[in-house]
Amino acid sequence: MRTLHTFFIILAQLLCSSITNATIGRPRGVSISMASLYQPAEDSTFTCLDGSSKIPYEYVNDDYCDCNDGTDEPGTSACPNGKFHCTNAGYVPSNILSSRVNDGVCDCCDGTDEDAGRIECVNNCKELGKKLREEQDRTRKLQQEGFEKQKTFSDEGKRVHEEKIARQAEVEKERETLEITVKDLETAKLEAESPETEAKDKHQKAWDELKAEKQAKKEVEAASLAFKDLDTNGDNSIDLQEIIAHPEFDIDSNGIVSEEEAKEHLEDKESVDYDTFTNDIWPHVKDIYKKPTTEEPPPEGDPSTEARGEEAQTEQQTVPTAPITDRIEGEPELILDKPSEEKDEDSMPEYDEETKKLIEAADEARKNYDEANSKLKELDNELSSIKSYLEQDYGPNREYAILQDQCFEYTDREYTYKYCPFSKGSQRPKNGGHETSLGNWGNWAGPENDKYSVQLYEKGQNCWNGPDRSVKVHLKCGLEHRLLSSSEPSRCEYAFEFETPCRCSQPSGGTAQAAHDEL
Repeated sequence: MRTLHTFFIILAQLLCSSITNATIGRPRGVSISMASLYQPAEDSTFTCLDGSSKIPYEYVNDDYCDCNDGTDEPGTSACPNGKFHCTNAGYVPSNILSSRVNDGVCDCCDGTDEDAGRIECVNNCKELGKKLREEQDRTRKLQQEGFEKQKTFSDEGKRVHEEKIARQAEVEKERETLEITVKDLETAKLEAESPETEAKDKHQKAWDELKAEKQAKKEVEAASLAFKDLDTNGDNSIDLQEIIAHPEFDIDSNGIVSEEEAKEHLEDKESVDYDTFTNDIWPHVKDIYKKPTTEEPPPEGDPSTEARGEEAQTEQQTVPTAPITDRIEGEPELILDKPSEEKDEDSMPEYDEETKKLIEAADEARKNYDEANSKLKELDNELSSIKSYLEQDYGPNREYAILQDQCFEYTDREYTYKYCPFSKGSQRPKNGGHETSLGNWGNWAGPENDKYSVQLYEKGQNCWNGPDRSVKVHLKCGLEHRLLSSSEPSRCEYAFEFETPCRCSQPSGGTAQAAHDEL
């Protein structure tokens, strides 16, 4: 049962409440918007707002908590879960915890939370409201100016979008026509290349055969000279002793050419004649055989000179030689200039005039095809770029398209951070070093009711023993595009703050909203 003391407290508060109700029609601590819920029922009762119980109306604000949700004590500190409403006329209304009511601290700017006489509160709501309205006016002007820029960006984004659509149609039409042209030019190229290839192959074949013939001639000449050198006794054969006399035929490198080693080089023969040497022996020893060093010419007047000359002439006449020709029988004659002393005899001669004309025709066909095909690739690249642009989400009115292909930087004490909208985010050491990827463009990542407030850049460089780096860019209204700050809320997860007119929306009319229902 309530004590007599409690009764007098209730009576005093009811008197106060009746005066207050007569003035504003609601219990202390209740907002005008909630006043209708605090009117006494016909049976003079009050129903707790959570519907849990019904109490006599005089129990409202009796400094005793009767409702589970604390709604019967909006003007006292009796209920720990209760709320007290600060009217704050001229400023911004607010709700505070019931525990702060009559605690000796002025929480409401109008001082209505302290009525127990323990402290006198100064009502400074008008001053605070004035400052708030001035700040809101400045914010509104900034937002209006930013919104005007945003509209310009939006108009530009829409204009470019329409231009891209129109250009896409033009390119697709141009590409369709050019694709047919490229196919025709490719056919013409193949037709021109066929006789060209045939003529060039024929020329190459004749040249290869002539080179082979020349090489064979050189081999015969080399074999003849080697035979002449090895045949020291001039009997038109090479025997074991003549091989033994040449140290390069030493197989085991012991400094002596043995008879067995000589036989191995002569393929187990005691001696070989010119034909056998040229056909059977020379192919195996030509890489071993060493030409004799050139001897100094004998002194002029040396009687042996004439004798050696005659002997050489005799030997030359006795050594048989293979026939050498400049034409290959059974093949068309290849009109080739004989290499002069100025020309490299190993270089293939020029093509004949007919082949040159075929090459010129094929070159022209290739040139025409390559130019058209290159243009086709350019159109494909342009179409891909247009498609990427049109598919990109640049905001509800394409206002963020202005940021495409731009980059912004912010430097703190250690790093310079780089933000390239719709591309990437990165950081690099302030004093130099490699750039580290913080992420590549992913998607808009704002809350459902404000999608375009945050951008996500993901799959950046992997952290050691951790996840891939990523960065969220939080956008705010501003008159310029500026990267304001960078932080790392979680390991390898970064946060940028970026201001831009693109984020500005049209400001609402009127002045500072100071809870109009409370004024």
